[in-house]
Amino acid sequence: MSVNNEEITADILLEAYRQGVFPMADDKDDPRLYWYRPEERGILPLDEFHLSRRLARTVLANPYEVKVDTDFLAVIDACAHPTPQREQTWINQPIRSLFFELYERGHAHTVEVWDKDHLVGGLYGLSIGQAFFGESMFSRKTDTSKIALVHLVARLRLGHFQLLDTQFMTSHLAQFGGLEIKDLEYETRLYQAITRSGHWLNNEWQADIFQEIKAMRASR
Repeated sequence: MSVNNEEITADILLEAYRQGVFPMADDKDDPRLYWYRPEERGILPLDEFHLSRRLARTVLANPYEVKVDTDFLAVIDACAHPTPQREQTWINQPIRSLFFELYERGHAHTVEVWDKDHLVGGLYGLSIGQAFFGESMFSRKTDTSKIALVHLVARLRLGHFQLLDTQFMTSHLAQFGGLEIKDLEYETRLYQAITRSGHWLNNEWQADIFQEIKAMRASR
């Protein structure tokens, strides 16, 4: 369903996510937004996240600096940038503006992978209670989006989140244990998550994050 962008506010967007609905554009240059509510929803179970031995070694070697919430616009713009594997993206200017407002209000967050002063990977999403809605990720160097995802999962586990919503299921997410659930089951999980308090961890938690990543690998 298409919707008039002038009618969408940050508060309306938050309420839509609470109801299991999210917006997308057909194309980066199309100003219209469409509401989506898939019959089957992609999620990434936090307690069953599959961290391979190879990726765990890469992440724990700490080749890059991983930070959160320092440059939201750089992350969302990188996610919106076309790549050889993804010529078109759904992140248009209205989505960019709405999510930046939610970032300023403490609802939207980034996980950023930095190589010195260069942003080389990351992701962004929205948090409500103990639910995190992953929106998009990008990678400019090998494994940097995966590193961001591992750090995100560790943060969510430590912050007592219950639900990591990936919206749709992809082969990329399947390798980490992602799965699809029916809409009714998703509604139940969503309600349980948004009605409880989660804690988004800031950059002072880095040592704890690495300990949690070690525990994630040891549990496999």
